[in-house]
Amino acid sequence: MSSSSPSSSSSTIALNKRARFEYQLEDRTECGISLLGWEVKSLRAGNVQFGESHVLLRGGEAFLFGCVIQPMTSASTHVDTDPMRTRRLLLHKHELDTLIGSVERKGYALIPTAMYWKKGKVKVEIALAKGKKQHDKRRAQKERDWEREKGRILKQR
Repeated sequence: MSSSSPSSSSSTIALNKRARFEYQLEDRTECGISLLGWEVKSLRAGNVQFGESHVLLRGGEAFLFGCVIQPMTSASTHVDTDPMRTRRLLLHKHELDTLIGSVERKGYALIPTAMYWKKGKVKVEIALAKGKKQHDKRRAQKERDWEREKGRILKQR
């Protein structure tokens, strides 16, 4: 599996910050996404809600559910738009086979973590993830708070 991340912050369209809190992310994969013209224009304008989305595998294909791309009023006057449309993710067959095996046999979930531009195309980074228990979330929160407090203490000196 290929593992990559968004190259620069200016190319980032949306991040799923909640994914790191809710899940323990393991293996990341970059994939393309099938979009319509009005959706690309809306992404350029930043009209996307990515936090509640998830990936489902059906019939040997991967689909992005729950990603809301709000249509621009100027770009979508003559087109029938559906902001909650199911979008197909573009992966190689061997990548799909590996993901299907991990999800079905090992009990992983597929979570989209980032959406970004790469060479003029929209890419989605998905990660194999295991859900965190409540005590793991509390521990992560305490560690974040301690790091923040440590930074404040060091800054004051």
